[in-house]
Amino acid sequence: MSQPSRKREVGRGERVLPGVWRLRLPLPWPGIPHCNAWALAAGDGIVLVDTGLHEPGSMGHLERALAQVNLRLDLVRLLVCTHAHADHYGQAATIVERTGCELWMHPRHQHMLLSAGDPEAAVEHRIEIARQSGVPDAALRGYGERSGGARSGVAAVVAPDRPLVSGVEIHTDLGTFRVFETPGHAPSHVCLYQEDRRLLISGDHLLGRVSLYYEYGYSPDPTGEFLHSLDLVQELDARLCLAGHGRTFTDVQAHVDANRSLVHERLDRVAEVLASGDVLTAYEAIPRIYGREITPETANWWLSETLSYLRHLELTGRAHRLDGLPERWRAAA
Repeated sequence: MSQPSRKREVGRGERVLPGVWRLRLPLPWPGIPHCNAWALAAGDGIVLVDTGLHEPGSMGHLERALAQVNLRLDLVRLLVCTHAHADHYGQAATIVERTGCELWMHPRHQHMLLSAGDPEAAVEHRIEIARQSGVPDAALRGYGERSGGARSGVAAVVAPDRPLVSGVEIHTDLGTFRVFETPGHAPSHVCLYQEDRRLLISGDHLLGRVSLYYEYGYSPDPTGEFLHSLDLVQELDARLCLAGHGRTFTDVQAHVDANRSLVHERLDRVAEVLASGDVLTAYEAIPRIYGREITPETANWWLSETLSYLRHLELTGRAHRLDGLPERWRAAA
C-alpha cells in the first residue's frame, strides 16, 4: 500500500495586528513545513522582515500570501533579514531586484556566503568537520552522495546596504523597532523590538516550540552566545512574539525559560557522559547524549549541537579536548 502523500503547502497571509501581517511560506523540509515572513505597515508601503526559501515557485508563494492580505511585492520599501539562513534570506536578491528596496542584515553572515556562493565547498566544509568529529568514512560518503547537486536555497548573494547591528532603528507605522543582536542560532541573528507595544520579532531565536540549533564553526561559542541572547531578550519583557516559524505567542518569558532549561539540561548531559571516564569523539558521544543512534536525518543537527556544547564546556573548564584527529574529548581534570 502506498504511503499518503504529504499535504502540499502554499503561501498564506493573515493579519495579526493592525499594520502587521504574517506571511506563511512553505518549506520542503520534513518536520518544518513552513516559515514566516512579516509585513509591517510603513507609510505608503511595507517593511518586509525575512523572505522565505528560494526554490522553484517560491516567489509565487510570497506573492500569493501578500495578495491574501491586499498587499503587493512592489509595496516593499525595506527588506530586513533576522539572519542569513536560506529560509529567511533566500529570496532577498529577487526581492531587491524587483522592488529596488534596500536590504538590511547583520554583517556576520559568512556562514551564508559559503553555502550560497559555493554549495559544493559548503558540503566539503561540513564533511571535514564531521570527519574531525569521528564520523565514519561510509557515513561521510553517503552524506556527500545525498548532498550532491543540492540547491542552496538562496537565489543569489546580495550584500546588505546597511549592517543590522544593535541600536539600528526601523521605522514603521507601529512605531520604531530597535535591533538587538542575538547570536547563537546563527552569528548573523538579530531580534527586533517595539518597546511601546512590547512586540518582539524573534526570527529563530525564540520559536513556539523549543528547537535548539547552532551554526557551529563560525563563532567561538555558539551556546554561550545563545544563553547571553536569552538573557538580553528576557530583559526586554516582550508580551507578544512574532517568530520565524509557527504562530504568535504571548508567554515569552516561559519560552525563554524553557530554552534556557533545555540548554543547561543538554550541557549537563554532555558533561555527565564525559564524566563516565571514557574518551570520546563527538560522534561516539551523540547516542549517549540523546538516547538514540544518529541517523542521516539527525546527523547534521545533532553533530552541530553536540560540538557547540563540547566547545562551551571546554571554554568553561568542564571538558578537555585531546590533541590529534579525530578530535576526542574527556572530562576536565
